[in-house]
Amino acid sequence: MRRLTVPVLSALMSVVVVSAPAAAAPERAPAGSDRPVIFVHGRNAGPGVWDSMISRFTAAGKPADRLFAWDYDTAQSANETLAPKFQAYVDEVLRRTGATQVDIVAHSLGSLTTRWYVKFGTGAAKVHHWVSLAGPNHGTQLAWLCAPYDQGCRDMTPGSYVVNRLNEGTETPGPVRYTTVRSRCDEQIVPVSSTALTGADNIEAPCLKHNDLLTDETVATEVRRALDAA
Repeated sequence: MRRLTVPVLSALMSVVVVSAPAAAAPERAPAGSDRPVIFVHGRNAGPGVWDSMISRFTAAGKPADRLFAWDYDTAQSANETLAPKFQAYVDEVLRRTGATQVDIVAHSLGSLTTRWYVKFGTGAAKVHHWVSLAGPNHGTQLAWLCAPYDQGCRDMTPGSYVVNRLNEGTETPGPVRYTTVRSRCDEQIVPVSSTALTGADNIEAPCLKHNDLLTDETVATEVRRALDAA
């Protein structure tokens, strides 16, 4: 597991300017610069929660027409109802952009629906990189508090059908790259170790609350660097 700290990231972000030879070839864009990114919010939220991260992406040079935020009813079933809808959304993004693959950045509950799409839908071929911020990938005990009210919460409970099926066999199947980001100060994912997946690049962010992962500059930079990698 990698620990992400602000001082370390600042060092990574430092730029050393070196005079290039006159005949030097133009700098190549990062491998993922043209690949669409789909952001998926968590429970009782909406696409607007991504405004800060999306603005940081565009400021860093990511084309705005390659950034999408999917909206959905978080009370519905992550697998039976939402995963097929998300699959259709991905197909529409690919059609609109002409791309062959997308990257996914999911927060909290959004991690379960998008993982289901990757593992049991067509996502293995259409997703290049999947990122989970504070995902209840092995369930969260706090979901028992809202489980009586909607299916989304029931899906997040430890030992739920969705959680168990997602973690059967390999937790990170196919050629997809996987990254998870968690914080020891997350008050919604209990235990916070639930987010990490075997076979993923599991990052521990600075001490941030559950929703603060969405707006933190350090986290946004790390996510962007991960997606821009080959």
